[in-house]
Amino acid sequence: APYLSMDERKMLIKHNNGRAFLELVINWLIIFAAFYLIYVYPSVFVIIPMLFIIGGQQLGCAVLMHDASHFSVFSNKRVNDFVGTWLGGYLLFNKMQSYRPYHKLHHVTTGTVDDPDLLLTRGYPTSRKSMMRKFGRDLFGITGIKSSIALLMMSLGYIKYTQAGVLERTKKEERKVNWMGLLGPVISNLILFLILALVFDPRIYFFWLLAYFTTFQFCVRVRAMAEHSMVEDTTDPMRNTRTTKANFIERLLFAPYHVNYHLEHHMLMTVPSYNLPKMHKLLVKRGFYEHGLLASGYWEVIKQAAKKK
Repeated sequence: APYLSMDERKMLIKHNNGRAFLELVINWLIIFAAFYLIYVYPSVFVIIPMLFIIGGQQLGCAVLMHDASHFSVFSNKRVNDFVGTWLGGYLLFNKMQSYRPYHKLHHVTTGTVDDPDLLLTRGYPTSRKSMMRKFGRDLFGITGIKSSIALLMMSLGYIKYTQAGVLERTKKEERKVNWMGLLGPVISNLILFLILALVFDPRIYFFWLLAYFTTFQFCVRVRAMAEHSMVEDTTDPMRNTRTTKANFIERLLFAPYHVNYHLEHHMLMTVPSYNLPKMHKLLVKRGFYEHGLLASGYWEVIKQAAKKK
């Protein structure tokens, strides 16, 4: 028997524009609160934790782009796409319109060799030393620099994703510059810079970039590990994706917009983020997680990912 009735499915996929706006406001209030604390208390003991919070909420911008790519943020498609593009993708030097078909392929091919997200999730479990090296590359900016070069080269038309998510060079005659992929991020980041210069100090924008190249990459890695790494059966939709319980700190860092309810998202892609906790409760009540993958927290996932001798 299905775990959700048709009426429940209809209820869960229904948009609530007020709730969507509230989640968006919360995301940006947290970001500006972190900037405010750095501005008022520019001490290393404040800056380091705030960089992690900004990185976690930049992940929120990425999740907003992700949710908008499923048309699950606002009921009006133009508003949905505008928000996902300008408050999501562009601020992270990404383009939602390019991300949408790439991500759709991930849902169709989850866990198979054709899954474009395989690069993010394979290679675990690994040793503690290897995990520390990965986290080190993230937190010292190496991952961020490499991914930024790749995004720039894609916008310039020099490289593209293959179906399996591997980057390959484009043929000279196929090369086409994606001007909005280049201009959009510049314009949106310039607007953010001007707002921060007006509200605080122009130098505060530097911490947005610093978080993007460091803590954001770390948060993305942990989130990706939790969703699809170390799964029991890549061919079973109930066993190739994981939902992870998240406490307050974990929600700030790894699970903005309720993205930790990832198995729910794969079951019903167009459920808005604010309805995912409700969907999770229904599934738990009906015994879905006697079979589905559920982790007790992100620390449990990290330990599981670094347990190889």
